[in-house]
Amino acid sequence: MIAATIDLQMDGVESLKEKRSILKSMIARLHQTFNVGVAEVDLHDVWQSAALGVAIVSTDSRHAESVLEAVLGWIERNRPDVEIVDHTFEIIHYHP
Repeated sequence: MIAATIDLQMDGVESLKEKRSILKSMIARLHQTFNVGVAEVDLHDVWQSAALGVAIVSTDSRHAESVLEAVLGWIERNRPDVEIVDHTFEIIHYHP
């Protein structure tokens, strides 16, 4: 499994309601397009910032990492109102 944290900046957002609307739409689209788990994981009460957690489970870590890179690219291309300010990937190995 690979988990990512994506820190976002949303300049011009003037309320939590507006922020939630942007995130709800983006989270639904990312889940639908990439079949990944996505949730807001931090900065819940900050109007112009958000932290998304994204997770993908795969037996191939290279594939999972490429999907997460595609998620970042999708945000950059399709959401000009949202800036990615930082991101981290963490590979979580399963050991039975």
